[in-house]
Amino acid sequence: MPHHQVHIIGGGLAGSEAAWQLAQAGIRVRLSEMRGANIPGGGDMTPAHQTDGLAELVCSNSFRSDDADKNAVGLLHEEMRRLGSLIMAQAEPAKVPAGSALAVDRHVFSDGVTRTLADHPNVEIVRERIDTLPANGMTIVATGPLTAPALADSIGQAAGMEHLAFFDAIAPVVHFDSIDMDKCWMANRWDKVGPGGGEGKDYINCPMTKDQYQAFVQGLLDGEKTEFKEWEASTPYFEGCMPIEVMAARGPETLRHGPMKPMGLDDPRTGRWPYAVVQLRQDNASGTLWNMVGFQTKLKHGAQVALFRTIPGLEKAEFARLGGLHRNTFIQSPKLLDSTLRLKSAPHIRFAGQMTGCEGYVESAAIGLLAGRFAAAELLGRMLTPPPADTALGALLGHVTGNVETADYQPMNVNFGLFPPLSDVKKKSRKEAYTARARASLGEWLGEMETA
Repeated sequence: MPHHQVHIIGGGLAGSEAAWQLAQAGIRVRLSEMRGANIPGGGDMTPAHQTDGLAELVCSNSFRSDDADKNAVGLLHEEMRRLGSLIMAQAEPAKVPAGSALAVDRHVFSDGVTRTLADHPNVEIVRERIDTLPANGMTIVATGPLTAPALADSIGQAAGMEHLAFFDAIAPVVHFDSIDMDKCWMANRWDKVGPGGGEGKDYINCPMTKDQYQAFVQGLLDGEKTEFKEWEASTPYFEGCMPIEVMAARGPETLRHGPMKPMGLDDPRTGRWPYAVVQLRQDNASGTLWNMVGFQTKLKHGAQVALFRTIPGLEKAEFARLGGLHRNTFIQSPKLLDSTLRLKSAPHIRFAGQMTGCEGYVESAAIGLLAGRFAAAELLGRMLTPPPADTALGALLGHVTGNVETADYQPMNVNFGLFPPLSDVKKKSRKEAYTARARASLGEWLGEMETA
């Protein structure tokens, strides 16, 4: 008889959140994480991770907007906080300045999640690689986009279909003391002050003239790229994490309307908007590291250094991390999972996180939160209905479990387009109407849970 009641495979954001929700409900959890395991021949680290910490952030350090009134991801933040989310709780002490966004020191955040779970009496963290899906016993698979090949094959066999894949690219990180601040300035777009107050100067802005921008775009197109392997050739990109060179190939002005847009950024030296801007956001609490916002790339490292040092202010930039590219694996969830994230062909197994086809740190954790709560309710003999479709949690769950055509299923961030539409609401106030409706619905749902 196993000591644990639920086996969670994967210690990323989704697995960590699921473990917390179960443990808080009094359920004993075994959390298996392959990073840090002593496996013969290696294989205990993914191509993107750098530590063995739980909930390590491998790409950006931002949880995106924290505006719960006008932004769907900000609303998701609020809903998760109301449900006692570990991920949101540990983001608070790890916060770094990021305007209206919620960004964290990735090491402080991961350390906090790891320590909190390790200290919980209902959680056993085991450093081990799981190569096959368990044949029985309640299980949550939260291995994320970098699932080890053996387990991915096992998942494909259990699902009765090939698993799918797309690319996820990593943005570079720069040492602050190597940035020439005589050529850059600090400001938020439109001088907007974030929810934590401050002066509205959370981003370093590197201005470009038209000639500099055009030369930069050409450099992206000409730069040496990571070579594709045979299995990578037909793998699509996720639109929300598009490599900058792929965006540049779509047209010479694409980047000026994407990560390099100058709108709302007055250069104090000219009083006007530059032709283009490269922004950097604080990456750690001490402010020594800054990441290049939206600059995920598959350029080879030498090409990255040469090209990024043509950006005004970054001529002598020293990089703590250069951009990279890794495969991202997910399943056709609407076809394979039921409304509580169970695998239809093997109901003792639930899936959570990016494996389900949600995209983003917060979305991954949110699906982990729901998987943990569904599993706890099942074990405790309680009825837990899915959250209402007009909440952020419910809209995201609906995307994962069946509100889309499976033939076109692609990873998705939470957004108001996933919510049931509103009628007779003017466009100007529609976002506030979505969030007001969601708050009311979530409150009713929480009340139903308390009386169940």
